[in-house]
Amino acid sequence: MSEKLKIGITMGDPASIGPEITVRAFADKALYEMCNPVVIGDADVMAEAVKIVGKPEIRINSIEKISDAKFEYGTIDVYDMKLVDISNFERGTVSVISGEAAFQYVKTVIELALAGEVDATVTNALNKEAINLAGHHYSGHTEIYADLTKTSKYSMMLAHENLRVVHVSTHVSLRKACDLVKKERVLEVIRIANNACKALGIESPKVGVAGLNPHSGENGLFGDEEILEIIPAIKQAKQEGIIVEGPIPPDTIFSKAKGGMYDIVVAMYHDQGHIPLKVLGFVYNQKEQKWDAVSGVNITLGLPIIRVSVDHGTAFDQAGMGTASELSLRNAIEYSILLANSKKIN
Repeated sequence: MSEKLKIGITMGDPASIGPEITVRAFADKALYEMCNPVVIGDADVMAEAVKIVGKPEIRINSIEKISDAKFEYGTIDVYDMKLVDISNFERGTVSVISGEAAFQYVKTVIELALAGEVDATVTNALNKEAINLAGHHYSGHTEIYADLTKTSKYSMMLAHENLRVVHVSTHVSLRKACDLVKKERVLEVIRIANNACKALGIESPKVGVAGLNPHSGENGLFGDEEILEIIPAIKQAKQEGIIVEGPIPPDTIFSKAKGGMYDIVVAMYHDQGHIPLKVLGFVYNQKEQKWDAVSGVNITLGLPIIRVSVDHGTAFDQAGMGTASELSLRNAIEYSILLANSKKIN
């Protein structure tokens, strides 16, 4: 047991599906065979989630320090923050209380990872409006992690099966995203992408770089960012020994990567990278009016600690139903173990 990696998993927004999909993930014995998982959250909320999901055989073990965890199948160890009054709590809504709790869970798991008490961190979804209402003015997990770990050079990576995407910019307006496409930032993200693939065990990664404009600018006809910023970054990366191609038109690069031509894609902005990943990973069953799959993960690269997240939101509309899919959370935990093992080896 002592040799297994300790994985700290935040509960996410208490009013979201986070507690429920956490219970569903922990109900799989295979999770305990892979790692020693512990939830950072509220024990009372997790106990209610056990009832909602219909897993009465699962026990909640409230702990105040990681060393008190049992790491036994059938028991969910909860690093109990005691931030939510279950008697005055409403699921499926944005609130200051839930926003504050969700932020504190993240802050705590970061502190535990920096102290070496957990080997990797996995985050369930939080609500950006809620954490901002609580006075924590961040646009998402990525920015919280970067700030609290004092990291200036970082990027978001999305992954679904063999398709991996890193972003030059994320949570900014589209107008500002275009302004952020600069040679140094593009080069920085190419380097981060290359290193991320190596951390995943890919010895000689092939990086594909997307253009910003339609047809990658068509030699300046539809914009000159490719000529002035992206191509110079790619040339510099090649001089550093990175196997990289581009700029490739955004409407074809993801199909090429999915087909195995590239190990990872550098996207220029948030939606350029998110849309193809979610088209593949999010599968809605029109006949049964439900999601058959919500898979894929979100990884923050460049941090001193490992952070992997589910690639979906809080899904307040599904909270309390007990039917939300835990697939993305399972994917995230598996990725965190892979990255933590690689970090130990290197």
